[in-house]
Amino acid sequence: MRDEFYFPSKDGNTEIHTMEWKPEGEVKAVLQICHGMVEYIGRYDEFAQFLCERGYYVVGNDHLGHGKSVQAKSEYGFFSEKYGNACVLGDIHTLRQRIMKKYPDVPYFMLGHSMGSSLLRQYIQMYGNGLSGVILMGTVTDHMKLTLLFGKRLCRLMAVFRGWHYRSGLVDRMAMGAFNRKFKPARTRADWVTSDRERLDAYVADPLCSFMFTVNAYYNMFAGMISMQRKEGVYMIPKGLPVLFVSGADDPVGGFGKGVRKVFEKYQRAGIQDVSLRLYTRDRHEILNETDREQVFEDLLNWLEAHGQKKE
Repeated sequence: MRDEFYFPSKDGNTEIHTMEWKPEGEVKAVLQICHGMVEYIGRYDEFAQFLCERGYYVVGNDHLGHGKSVQAKSEYGFFSEKYGNACVLGDIHTLRQRIMKKYPDVPYFMLGHSMGSSLLRQYIQMYGNGLSGVILMGTVTDHMKLTLLFGKRLCRLMAVFRGWHYRSGLVDRMAMGAFNRKFKPARTRADWVTSDRERLDAYVADPLCSFMFTVNAYYNMFAGMISMQRKEGVYMIPKGLPVLFVSGADDPVGGFGKGVRKVFEKYQRAGIQDVSLRLYTRDRHEILNETDREQVFEDLLNWLEAHGQKKE
């Protein structure tokens, strides 16, 4: 059964839109999904239904500035004037606390895709205890701190003159402009997302996947990535927390696998005891929307089943 509900955001103004998929019988485990940049939780319906039919309760919210978690069209791609990154993380935690009260005695997993994987990497540095495992999908390559600091300063400078709701083509090109380069001649603006033409056309035509981030959201995303990449932060992740990295080998967001592998090795060096990596040949950024998605679904289910025998 699929349903929707709202809860108050940490920004103090917005109602956060949430979707849940509840199995008919006994709930064997929970999976909370953190979606990516410029998309929304409803795009995970096929995967959520697949897990729901197998006894999993699946839930996820639209982040601030995404999907139905907005007060007006001008808020798309905007987090919060103050503490935007903390508000997004706080909403993720609020949802987890709510769902854990409903299902306190079953394994609790989390999955983050793309920007959602970056948010989840930050989240488990603070709130990793009590989770049965996390899946980091479409992982974003770690960037040099100086590059991220430059991005933050550029966003702040633009906000001084144009306001935090300003949408900068320059910043957007700096962040995402190179993603389509390998796929020339590109048929669409987003050939890097998936090789499935039908899914790609639906993505490009979707207005909720077509807006540009504001300098506010980019500023907060860069700030979160700096925090996420700090060595001391990685060592705060519980050593016994199972972590699965999954990405497409042709995903430019993960450096075509090389960047994902570097993050995976960083987690290994930090002493995380159960960390694994799976790269899918020829898959691009959204492996849940790729031509081999049925295999991806099965692989993720198998990992969840293997780590859900008991509540951690």
